[in-house]
Amino acid sequence: MSSVDGTGPPRPVPLPPSEVATRTHVHGTVFADRGAVVERLHPGDPLLLVPDLPGDEDEPPAVWVHVSGGDVLGHVPVQVAAWLAPYMLAGGRCRATVTHVGGPGTASWNRVEIELARG
Repeated sequence: MSSVDGTGPPRPVPLPPSEVATRTHVHGTVFADRGAVVERLHPGDPLLLVPDLPGDEDEPPAVWVHVSGGDVLGHVPVQVAAWLAPYMLAGGRCRATVTHVGGPGTASWNRVEIELARG
């Protein structure tokens, strides 16, 4: 058990879904010229997940998705970040891989699908 910020009482470490791997989409790919980053992606590309530090108790920290080389692609949906950020901040490891990249006509929130795998 661990407190996320180290100041409160110990809290259980949140666990990802029981499945070893989970698929989700990357949100926020339309901001800050991230479309150019999307154009460089291919299925199988590894990604880096970076959780925000804890802040506002009413909002879970975001988990940002970066491509190799460091460019920001976007972030996982808030429903995923709700368990993934605390899990990662408590020391849990999660790998991310591109599974599908939709074309330019695909809705931005549905354009890049990734697989998250524990370990």
